[in-house]
Amino acid sequence: IIECREAVTRKIKSLYKVDIDPERVIIMPGGKPTMYYAITLFGEPGAEIIYPDPGFPIYESMINYTGAKAVPINILENKDFSMNPQKILSLINDKTRLIILNNPNNPTGGFTGKNKINQLAEGLKKFPHVAILSDEIYSRQIFDQKKIPTFFDYPDLYNRLIVLDGWSKAYSMTGWRLGWGVWPEHLVEHVIKFCVNNHSCVNAAVQFGGIAALDGPDNSIMMMMDKFTKRRKLIFEGLNSINGIECSLPGGAFYAFPKVIGTGMNGQEFAKKCLHEAGVAIVPGTAFGKKAADYVRFSFAASQEDISKALEKIRKMLV
Repeated sequence: IIECREAVTRKIKSLYKVDIDPERVIIMPGGKPTMYYAITLFGEPGAEIIYPDPGFPIYESMINYTGAKAVPINILENKDFSMNPQKILSLINDKTRLIILNNPNNPTGGFTGKNKINQLAEGLKKFPHVAILSDEIYSRQIFDQKKIPTFFDYPDLYNRLIVLDGWSKAYSMTGWRLGWGVWPEHLVEHVIKFCVNNHSCVNAAVQFGGIAALDGPDNSIMMMMDKFTKRRKLIFEGLNSINGIECSLPGGAFYAFPKVIGTGMNGQEFAKKCLHEAGVAIVPGTAFGKKAADYVRFSFAASQEDISKALEKIRKMLV
């Protein structure tokens, strides 16, 4: 509905001081449809699509589904899991159709700052044939008073830029299935055809709930980030205190992504042992990409009490 699209543009204006035409905003039933449609539009046999690895699993699976070649960005190269602009740009060739970026990153919690994003955006100007999907779903969940270096800051890229965001993370509205994408003007007509033939439209009542969230105060986000900051410290220090586990400090989102190979187990083995022997559910790194065999993902979207209990159970399990 137009009211929801206008609410999105008001929020973008408020956060980033950018004017976006509501006609470029498409409300989706969650974040996945924006990924699905973007990858389908640009993916086909003979094309290449660059994506983060480890990363949200839908990126690679959808690229493979279209028949395009999935070209991974190795997110594990930097200890803080930040992106390397030069390495990313070096992956581009004349077959590259789309580059997918996710900042902050799921599953690593890595955050890439403004300086590196500036370098990446400047470099992308040299490749006008490459579209960009910037997944900014964790844009409001960044630590240490830092802000998202959004791709809305680069108007020279707007004619090939898709920005994905939504309500699920910032407003804890995961089950509402409500997201949005800002698309290049020339692609809007094609995306609407996808929507009409797939889900018709997003539930109107849910969209009015989304408007209330966007136009309301941000107190709930600030309260949530205060809790996440305490939980981040707890899980970061707790994991690093366990023999054989190395954990980098998450810069954003609500995930810790420790390396566990020092325990004598790979991520798959460690996650299985945690579930069956300690009663702690975590996700092996390979769920997010082949490169992350030695890692696991912890979510700290749980109470400090539960996080403390989980850490203690894992510590006892490894004795």
